[in-house]
Amino acid sequence: MPKLYYSIIMSTVIAGSSAFSQNAPLGLFEANTDIGAPKLAGSSAYDAAKNEYTLSGAGTNMWANSDQFQFLYKKMKGDFILRARVEFIGAGKIAHRKIGWMVRPNLDADAPYVDCARHGVDLTSLQYRQAKGGISKQIELKIKNPDVIQFERRGSNYIFSAAHFGETFESTNFSDISLPDEVLAGLFICSHDGDTIEKAIFHDVEIVKPMHANFTPYRDFIGSQLHVLEIGSGKLETIYSSATPFEAPNWTRDGKSLIYNVSGRSNGWGALMRFDLSTRTPTLIPTGTNNKNNNDHVLSFDGKMLGISDGSAGGQSSVYVVPVEGGTPKRVTTKSPSYLHGWSPDAQTLVFAGQRSGKFDVFKISVNGGEEIKLTDSPHVNDGPEYTPDGKYIYFNSSRTGRMQIWRMNPDGTAQEQITNDDFNNWFPHISPDGKSFVFISFPADINPDDHPYYKQCYLRLMPITGGPAKVIAYLYGGQGTMNVPSWSPDGKKIAFVSNTDMN
Repeated sequence: MPKLYYSIIMSTVIAGSSAFSQNAPLGLFEANTDIGAPKLAGSSAYDAAKNEYTLSGAGTNMWANSDQFQFLYKKMKGDFILRARVEFIGAGKIAHRKIGWMVRPNLDADAPYVDCARHGVDLTSLQYRQAKGGISKQIELKIKNPDVIQFERRGSNYIFSAAHFGETFESTNFSDISLPDEVLAGLFICSHDGDTIEKAIFHDVEIVKPMHANFTPYRDFIGSQLHVLEIGSGKLETIYSSATPFEAPNWTRDGKSLIYNVSGRSNGWGALMRFDLSTRTPTLIPTGTNNKNNNDHVLSFDGKMLGISDGSAGGQSSVYVVPVEGGTPKRVTTKSPSYLHGWSPDAQTLVFAGQRSGKFDVFKISVNGGEEIKLTDSPHVNDGPEYTPDGKYIYFNSSRTGRMQIWRMNPDGTAQEQITNDDFNNWFPHISPDGKSFVFISFPADINPDDHPYYKQCYLRLMPITGGPAKVIAYLYGGQGTMNVPSWSPDGKKIAFVSNTDMN
């Protein structure tokens, strides 16, 4: 839940794009070339419809004191995160053909560099050349044949993370190299044979510019990207982006729109927007004088009403309901702060997280107002309550056993039981429309269990409704505002979420 609320200039409507640089011939990148004059010319191509990059290349090697490979790149400064799902095309001729991410200062064949490489054999390694003309070395990862690779520059540290899609990352890092602030960063392919062309496809390619290290939460913000993820295939589509931050998409019951909240860079939360999925444009949802809406807004199961959490009255969040097309909100809670997270299937009851006497607990209340009923009572944070579609359970998250984990209980608060129990901090369970599974956001173990922070590397994971192995369905840079609210498509095939990157 947001901790602070600021006024918003209501005339501020986000100016974004549905594809930003993805319409360029090389998508996110600026140029491609062969490094080291391979005997056979390579190539790079971008398919905007599929959001895929196909690289073809030859080259004797990327090793020793000189390189030959095809390089698709752009100039970058400062910190960044590079991520993609990768696959070779065909069985390949040479075992040590390589694909991956590369960072180097220039296009010289003997330039210093750091890369993350998936080889054709069971080898995954961070490779580097520390000085011009020097001998290459590597650090091997235990993982074999990963299909998700991520390369991060954080100051002078280079971090290679790899995974089989659905699993969490294995990582290694290297910092004993001096590269300039401006580098060439991009994708590569090397056949390891001068007389052979190899090919590879790079899916779901993302280039992320993270928040600067000394940012102040709830004061400093970066841009947002709206994604739609197909659960079955893992296909990820970026459908909108804006340098003005926005958060927490709800999927409308007709499947035609997403509803999210938007804020000015220093003006706080306020406007609710309806994003039309066919035209890919947002329009304002009128909420009268309730102009401090935050990222805890929920549609009723029938899709006719929108519950909002708004801080216009007294500066702290209270729960209201309003018709989904907008109007004058009706206040439901009288105590603050209160952050809405769920409706009962019969639309008669709301469940929310409320801070009372310095503690966050889960409460329920009639949609018509009246007495709030406390459902949890523990000294730690209890948050994110949401009804299952059959109304039999309320799922929520609680840090009462150390880390933040997913729990469930009966609608009257009895029979509270822990569902997840792992090394992550797990927030905001969202139940699928068929009631068979739920998706949630997982933060690393090193954050405060009671904190749901902005701008962290995290996962979205999927789990059977009664528990069991959790599968990673998205790797992202985000956190607060990524998926605070129910965001399943009505047919249960997709979810919507927000990630973050600095667009300035």
